[in-house]
Amino acid sequence: MTRKVQAVVAYSTDDNGIPAPSDGLSQSVGPNGPLLLQDHFLIQKMAHFNRERVPERVVHAKGGGAFGELEITEDVSQYTKADLFQKGKKTPLLLRFSTVAGELGSADTARDPRGFALKFYTEQGNYDIVGNNTPIFFIRDPSKFSDFIHSQKRRADNQLRDHNMQWDFWTLNPESAHQVSFLMTDRGTPKTWRHQHGFGSHTFLWYNANGEKFWVKYHFKTEQGIENFTAAEAKAFEAEDPDLHRRDLWESIKKGDYPAWTVNVQIMPFEDAADYRFNPFDLTKVWPHADYPEITIGRFVLNRNPENYFAQIEQAAFSPSSLVPGIAMSPDKMLQGRLFSYPDTQRYRIGPNYLHLPVNQPKSPVNSYNFDGPMAYRYGSDPVYAPNTVGGPAADPEFHKGESYHVAGEIVRSAYDLHKEDDDFGQPRALWEKVLSETDRANMVSNIVGHASAPEVTADMKKRVVEYWTNVHPDLGAGVAKGLGVQA
Repeated sequence: MTRKVQAVVAYSTDDNGIPAPSDGLSQSVGPNGPLLLQDHFLIQKMAHFNRERVPERVVHAKGGGAFGELEITEDVSQYTKADLFQKGKKTPLLLRFSTVAGELGSADTARDPRGFALKFYTEQGNYDIVGNNTPIFFIRDPSKFSDFIHSQKRRADNQLRDHNMQWDFWTLNPESAHQVSFLMTDRGTPKTWRHQHGFGSHTFLWYNANGEKFWVKYHFKTEQGIENFTAAEAKAFEAEDPDLHRRDLWESIKKGDYPAWTVNVQIMPFEDAADYRFNPFDLTKVWPHADYPEITIGRFVLNRNPENYFAQIEQAAFSPSSLVPGIAMSPDKMLQGRLFSYPDTQRYRIGPNYLHLPVNQPKSPVNSYNFDGPMAYRYGSDPVYAPNTVGGPAADPEFHKGESYHVAGEIVRSAYDLHKEDDDFGQPRALWEKVLSETDRANMVSNIVGHASAPEVTADMKKRVVEYWTNVHPDLGAGVAKGLGVQA
């Protein structure tokens, strides 16, 4: 059940004082279409959010990573012409792990999703998959993203983290229930970065050499097995070794114990998306494996530590907009927002020439007409404009032939159109009923109760927390109610 927000005392505006048309809906071509660059309210909101911290990342600040190699073992040329996904291909990569909400000096074992960002140095440019260790996320519209992160960060008055405002945001946005369910299981506190799965999370478009199109989701399955801490174990390591995950990855690779992940994909025929039983582009949903089973296409191994953490990990810059031929974006609204937000963040955080840094520079040739700016390292010669008649590089549309598809609709600010089985609680309910063991369920209840028992969480908020989890499953709500001392 969605709760009503407190009575409005003033209308919200942009930073020019212009009344905002919406606090949580981006402008799109129809309810399900791509977002529009003309939505300057969204652009200003994201651009300001990207510039809130100097110099560490606003989100995913605390992390670590290593280099490795992807090898494709199966033929998927019928789905994509992307060079790095052709059978037998080996591609160098960088993988950065991170927490989401904590600052640069925060503890690795805090309850939080884990960033799982991959950079593939392909022969056709760098391809980035900027995902998490969960297949879903808290929200489905990027206009809510800065508000969501603010609710997980620190208060304006005392600069303290506040569980009450976290639950305030979550309970007012029931679409968060699936991700919060994952977060409150022991998968919210992985034992190491090596013992967790990774996901591309978003839906992407694959297209083959014939222009045939498919929707795809990425799954990276740890070959080390899933291992997690209990809440008590994770809390103990916050004090004992706040750099536990960073240390574990470094030492494992140093001694030759190279972690590996199997690369799986789910493939949906392009036409299936229109009338699939729920919206396949909704980032708060997964595709059931019974409908679209995972297909193994290869594996990757991490086998080399960075030589300098700052140069190769802290300055590593990832963006979902780094897409090579054979791969394109979907109308997932969160993905559409990140296409702008991520590179804009890097231009601010590192500088407009962040792609000149060795860790970010592609291995393939760069023939760009962009030049100058602060810290320009890579440079070219005349001509400095296109088109030209003096033999400068020119675009070849054949590389991306097949990525386009038809969209149409009125310009609106709207939630997604609902498909026949779309709702916010069905998938987290399935997680509770069909995936979690008895121990997992007991720990989940205990983790929720512990989090919502923080002294700043009000009595009214505890009632809302119980209502939120009761909507997921009555037994879960009852367990949380009992633990919080609230009438179910």
